[in-house]
Amino acid sequence: MKKKYKNFHIFVGLLLVLKVSITTAETLPQYGKDMHLGVQTCSGSTCHGAVQPWQNSSVLQNEAITWKKYDHHARAFKTLASERSKRIAKNLGIENPQKDNVCLNCHANNVPKEKRAKNFMISDGVTCEACHGGAEKWLGIHVSGVGGREENIKAGQYPTEEPLARAKLCLSCHYGTENKFLTHRIMGAGHPRLAFELDTYTATQPAHYKVDADYRQRKRWSNGVRTWAIGQAVAVEETLNALTDKNRNRQGIFPELVFFDCHACHHPMSNLRWERRDSVGLDPGIPKLNDANIVMLRVISSVVDPELGKRIEEETKRLHQASMKGGDATFEAADVLRSTLKGVVQKISKHTFNQKEMEKILNALLEFGFHGEYVNYIAAEQATYSIGSVIEAMKDSGMIRGKAIEKVKKAMDMAYEAVKSDEKYRPSEFVKAIENIKKSVSPELQLSKKH
Repeated sequence: MKKKYKNFHIFVGLLLVLKVSITTAETLPQYGKDMHLGVQTCSGSTCHGAVQPWQNSSVLQNEAITWKKYDHHARAFKTLASERSKRIAKNLGIENPQKDNVCLNCHANNVPKEKRAKNFMISDGVTCEACHGGAEKWLGIHVSGVGGREENIKAGQYPTEEPLARAKLCLSCHYGTENKFLTHRIMGAGHPRLAFELDTYTATQPAHYKVDADYRQRKRWSNGVRTWAIGQAVAVEETLNALTDKNRNRQGIFPELVFFDCHACHHPMSNLRWERRDSVGLDPGIPKLNDANIVMLRVISSVVDPELGKRIEEETKRLHQASMKGGDATFEAADVLRSTLKGVVQKISKHTFNQKEMEKILNALLEFGFHGEYVNYIAAEQATYSIGSVIEAMKDSGMIRGKAIEKVKKAMDMAYEAVKSDEKYRPSEFVKAIENIKKSVSPELQLSKKH
């Protein structure tokens, strides 16, 4: 009986191979052509619903349990029933946040009703298929084992292990797209500010896979610096796409304020924290565009392509200064920068960051701080995530080892503490933190003595 059952799945898998649908990194699971079958399809005890990881298995098999018990994505739909969510909805004129697409597009696997199979439940939140793609065509191949990773991808499974594809997927909610976008209106209604960095958020997710020799053989694997760099480049690309999108860049006579640094306006008046940034060139009292990801891209470019890095710096300064001339001048300057950055995401995604380049990137991240680039909270927050990602990659590659690991950890804890609260952020305290980071890694690395 077992033999017949096994052969049946092989037969189904072979049939499905003949009817594959190609899913590219640009086709996000929410907008794919295939049917979404629901969490029950994946969470059987002999599939991914085991209570404990399987022994001597290359796949943990308890992925669904990990997701359900520990992953915030599993509770995203339920969050919409909280008092805060109801208050936000009321402020926006939304009757029920658990039934409105403005909320569901990011708090659930909100595929069209015709793409929902019998066991699909919107209340499951951000589910397996929200990231891995509708399982209609790849499930048979996946279960039967007749094909490998390449066959699964060709059949419609989304390549989440690819940093570029993952960045576009994650940022579609953690920043937004032309189809779903967290506006200043939504934030004004009470929605929290979105903070995201691809490598950090990947690392802090409750892992439902293990990167071992088998994983690396079946899938492509990138070190944290490459993942971080791709995430920053995609975030800049999405920001400039949004800023130059006429449907997203204005609210009546106002610009879309979500593009600006929140804390240029939102901080206690007693907190005298404004400091001049030479790379921006704006006077006090001028709301500044949020350029945190662009600052990080400048760091990356300073190593990958120094000439491009200088050009990004110059064009970003012109973008900031154009904001004092009016909307049209701002959008024109943003479009110039966007044109300059065409192909940069692909260039970075193909770049392999060696140990010497990691050292240069860490040095640049620290030096930018010493030269006033992190006076704004969001930039300091991104810098902290970024420094952490680079240091973790250095530890993995053996560049930081022994007693230095504990020293670096203490210094990083100080940096995380400095950006723990946006309302209590003080640039001077953050500079002290990154000075300690530099001291902790200097015995191991040949960092610049510039500052």
